[in-house]
Amino acid sequence: MSLITIILLAVGLGVDAFSVAIGIGAANNKKSWTPVLRLATSFGLFQFAMPVIGWMAGLTVVEIIASFDHWVAFALLALVGGKMIWEGFEKERSEEKADQTRGWPLLMLSIATSIDALAVGFSFSILKTPILLPSVIIGIVCFLMTVTGMLFGEVLAKLFGRKVEIFGGVVLLAIGVKILIDHGV
Repeated sequence: MSLITIILLAVGLGVDAFSVAIGIGAANNKKSWTPVLRLATSFGLFQFAMPVIGWMAGLTVVEIIASFDHWVAFALLALVGGKMIWEGFEKERSEEKADQTRGWPLLMLSIATSIDALAVGFSFSILKTPILLPSVIIGIVCFLMTVTGMLFGEVLAKLFGRKVEIFGGVVLLAIGVKILIDHGV
């Protein structure tokens, strides 16, 4: 597989992470590099690891997971997106809003945005294609796309205020629905 093909594949896999990063960047009230790098690192590592796991799993595990992976991704995105929408509509905030770049939200988003990479790894195993270089490229491209998305989301938040948090939640829900539609549900 050519380097150009691998890079295009990586960009395709990184689109969900990019979109989610825009929403998280818009909702993030901590204007520092720490949450940006935390989200990008997690997304990049998951995008690197999932093709490797899919490649190693081969036919057995992937067939089992394939029947419901889209529902898992949808549920995770809907949960986090719904929470962002809820927080965006809150009139008063008595407590600091949840940081989507930490803990369970980070883990759920990392899994949800990288499930497709599992299937890519599986297809690589069928094609008897080595997985290490493509996985590294996929992880790096996802990292860079996530950083870009977070920074773009922060710019949107400065321009449009708290409404962008609601928009970010809607984007997460839309990505979840798109995943279901793509799987014929």
